[in-house]
Amino acid sequence: MANGTAGAREAALYVLARCRRFDAWSQQTIQTAAEKFSLDERDTALCTKLCLDVLQNAALCDYYIGCYSSVPAAKLEPNLLDILRLGVCQLLFMDKIPVSAAVNEAVEQTKRSGSRAAGLVNAVLRRVAENRENLPEIPNIGTAQELSVRFSHPLWLCERMVSELGYDGAHAFFAANNRAPQLTVSVNTRYGDAPSLVERFSSAGIRAHVSELSSVSVCVEDKGSAAALPGFAAGEFFVQDAAAAMSVLCAAPQKGMRVLDACSAPGGKSLLCASLMENDGEILACDLHEKKLRLVEENAERLGFSIIRTATMDASKPYEALRGSFDLVIADVPCSGMGVIRKKPEIRYKDPKALAGLPAIQKRIADGLAACVRPGGILLYSTCTVFHEENEDVAERFLHDHPDFVREEQRLILPQEYDTDGFFYCRMRRNG
Repeated sequence: MANGTAGAREAALYVLARCRRFDAWSQQTIQTAAEKFSLDERDTALCTKLCLDVLQNAALCDYYIGCYSSVPAAKLEPNLLDILRLGVCQLLFMDKIPVSAAVNEAVEQTKRSGSRAAGLVNAVLRRVAENRENLPEIPNIGTAQELSVRFSHPLWLCERMVSELGYDGAHAFFAANNRAPQLTVSVNTRYGDAPSLVERFSSAGIRAHVSELSSVSVCVEDKGSAAALPGFAAGEFFVQDAAAAMSVLCAAPQKGMRVLDACSAPGGKSLLCASLMENDGEILACDLHEKKLRLVEENAERLGFSIIRTATMDASKPYEALRGSFDLVIADVPCSGMGVIRKKPEIRYKDPKALAGLPAIQKRIADGLAACVRPGGILLYSTCTVFHEENEDVAERFLHDHPDFVREEQRLILPQEYDTDGFFYCRMRRNG
């Protein structure tokens, strides 16, 4: 088994192969690889950086590889292309790795794989290294084709976003998708507010600030895990994106309310509701899969929330006993995830044909949950996507089919606006 940084590179190659061959999620596969290759914390971080850089920049890497390779990138054996992409990412995006290390390790990886293309790998990477300050210009400047290469998103998605946002808006959207997300947490208001949590972190030498979007959200500027931050074990905060927190603030849960979080896992919205309700009321957190609810229960216990209980449920077919029972129903429906590409870069490679059935599923869930809202109560519909057919269009069809509901607030948050996830929410009230 390879050791040190060589082990991190072998682990990264393993992860990329699993993602490519089995559509595996990178974050879970990285954890598996860290155990398989016995990586320490430092090499796990390197493996993670390598994998995310490749997933975020695959098309850009392929363009530069094609500029210097005698064989077009599209005709290279997939494992060899992954090795080259790893090398290019180290040369272009990781200044602390010496050129010699990046090139030599890629050559050794090629040899270990049994490929006879070590000479090609050496030649291509050395040409990239020599031209780092003067790389070939990306063609078709100002078009979707350029954005597809520059930010490594599929052409269909680039064409769509240019059509909807214009070139500049699409450029900002894709650039935001390729930026590393900062850790954002929501404060447990039982312990204080967001400014006091910032002070708590600052006293420990951790840079942080209150989100411009959400008054309960704190953005941590220093890298590291949430569990390592002061106050985590005591339940002073929990991980949640500011855009998701904003949707809950829009719903405005109050003390004594009955709340149904119908697609709850991993539970952030239930937790924020409990915080804003001062642990006074009832919250039923549901999910289709029981194992996903364990995390909700664990976080509720850590944060000291006794009003949250969990249950398995198909949100499109809520239990009859729940009809007309809730002051607030949250429908954070399954979606394409096109607002969280910065956290899950492989989402950009989803087949658009596989996404076509989502609006019908989302509408069924909203329809099913409508009956659970008491007269005068609120239905909050939300997604972490930027596609109108999953957002505004679903809300419009729901309101058309349910004239007893009226829209009170609706918002689409793009990732480039506040350095958050892309997110949509619509607050609808049932007439009393």
